[in-house]
Amino acid sequence: MTAGITLTGVGKVYPGGTQAISNLDLAIEPGELMVLVGPSGCGKTTTLRMTAGLEEITEGEIRIGDRVVNSLDPRERDVAMVFQNYALYPHMTVYDNLAFPLRAHGLARAEVRKRVERAAELLGLDGLLGRKPRALSGGQRQRVAMGRAIVREPQVFLMDEPLSNLDAKLRTEMRAEIADLQRELGVTTMYVTHDQVEAMTLGRRIAVLSGGVLQQQGPPQQLYDEPANVFVATFIGSPAMNLLAGRIERDGDALVCALGDRRVPVHPANRAAAALAGYTGAEVVVGARPEHLTDSAGSPPDRPRLKGRVRFVELLGAEQLVQLELDAIPVVAEAGTNGLPGRGGSRAFALARFASETRVSPGDLVEVRVATGRLRFFDPKTGRAIR
Repeated sequence: MTAGITLTGVGKVYPGGTQAISNLDLAIEPGELMVLVGPSGCGKTTTLRMTAGLEEITEGEIRIGDRVVNSLDPRERDVAMVFQNYALYPHMTVYDNLAFPLRAHGLARAEVRKRVERAAELLGLDGLLGRKPRALSGGQRQRVAMGRAIVREPQVFLMDEPLSNLDAKLRTEMRAEIADLQRELGVTTMYVTHDQVEAMTLGRRIAVLSGGVLQQQGPPQQLYDEPANVFVATFIGSPAMNLLAGRIERDGDALVCALGDRRVPVHPANRAAAALAGYTGAEVVVGARPEHLTDSAGSPPDRPRLKGRVRFVELLGAEQLVQLELDAIPVVAEAGTNGLPGRGGSRAFALARFASETRVSPGDLVEVRVATGRLRFFDPKTGRAIR
């Protein structure tokens, strides 16, 4: 029977005073797949290892189901882990690799065979049970590693970047297989990755960490559309959100945002519109996804536009990513500050999405239409979204 995972006020301080995790509150519902994502060193693997019992927590409480597991050994927690490296026994067949944890727990031979054959069928390993790991591809080895977790029928799966050793095509295929498998088995899963594309496609919910601090959690689309701060805005989404320094000004009864030599109206339906009135005369950080900066050809001349010079064009078949140099001040999410915004130099570069049939070349001076209702605004002092 699957169980939820609840972390309450969990912290981890290593000898020497390094704070790996700070006051982490996280709840994963029974049967849910939650992805922990963030850059290297953000604390996501430490969180997974603390849940597994491989790392002691410094403070707080971890529950699996109704049990507080702080003081329980890993084998008492009823969890199964899948690691980045496959950790298969090279001298054993696929069958014996799958059967090993069950035999170690003293299960009867008939029960071992039943579980192994079921896992092999789920993972498409039926015809490979007699092979040894050296005769398998990378994807097949990863399936065996997952099968070894499945046969244990645990309450919780803990997966630590299980696809990072695979090539791009195989990662895409395995992501779909893991999602299908998790839905079919209905086992609560904590999945760690640094790949935000993997997080967006796999997670029912995503928890974004930086510097050991939870930045935001929620459904993937919510994090993409409504990032809580500058760090999440630049980490979630590929390509990342464009960030520019702007200034809020009044134009009669309306608000406008000055971006370089252009003044872009604040759309009244924008979620930040009411709050931005309090920033009149002050600087803000303006965020725009590439799809909210598009070719202005054919759009009415009164629509908000920015002017820029084409620096680079990336042809993607169905569309183009056009990098523009704008007359504006760039902003970056500074490393080591949990994403507090900082000035990024004297020239701003922004990515826009153009239709594939639009003809642009490096050096061209172009105008892009701005979807003002979709712009996001952040406080330059805190990095938090203005709402």
